[in-house]
Amino acid sequence: MSFIYTLVNQKGGVGKTTTAINLAAYLAHLGQRVLLVDMDPQANATSSLGIDKNKVAGGVYDVLINATPVSQHVLHSPKLKLALLPASPALAGAEVELVSMLARENQLRNALEVAAVNYDYVLIDCPPSLGLITINGLVAAQDGVIIPVQCEYLALEGLSQLTNTITRVRVALNPKLVIRGVVMTMFDARATLSQQVVAEVNKHFPGQVFKAIIPRSIRLAEAPSHGVPISAYSPNSTGGVAYKALAEELMAGDQVATNKVS
Repeated sequence: MSFIYTLVNQKGGVGKTTTAINLAAYLAHLGQRVLLVDMDPQANATSSLGIDKNKVAGGVYDVLINATPVSQHVLHSPKLKLALLPASPALAGAEVELVSMLARENQLRNALEVAAVNYDYVLIDCPPSLGLITINGLVAAQDGVIIPVQCEYLALEGLSQLTNTITRVRVALNPKLVIRGVVMTMFDARATLSQQVVAEVNKHFPGQVFKAIIPRSIRLAEAPSHGVPISAYSPNSTGGVAYKALAEELMAGDQVATNKVS
């Protein structure tokens, strides 16, 4: 059984791509077959894994626009035991090209229906916007969305817009779409505000906030410049420990849900 999750937040700088990369890496580290899909035209997930986005031939763009099989574009990291469907600069034009396409919102879902059987987890990293690329990510999220939220006051703004978008997509395009969980990121234990934001988010999303909280960490900020996730760069750092805990928490919850269904 494959779990397909989309990481989304229309606000930039909340740790969305950092969460996508490191959650994927730790799921792989824990023995899961993982595919990370970089849907962001900025290709930060691709670059953070040491891949030159300017040398990517097609990648997720070809999957969306030309309906080429995912398997033709997946890159494998034997060291990380992680697979990546990379982004390229061409993806910047996909938003416009999708407009005139038939069933434009379903392009990614259709592609992953075939590819997902080869993986235990598919994580989709969306751009910080609510355009057609993100809609494709939401429609493809058969098991829900993971929302990273920065532990700062302004990060709370826009969450209602995001939840409204999720509701609209659920009604019109993906009846299975749910919020799998909210990840609190950039937590500063010394700041009262961080603790207040965590409390406020828990109030608005009762029972949907992951217990694992991601701290502010210099090591997390440094890892992308070395082209590796925190699991390879500094696994014993506070950020490394936190993302491993998040991966374990996600897996445990999914196992419980699977057992209930079976």
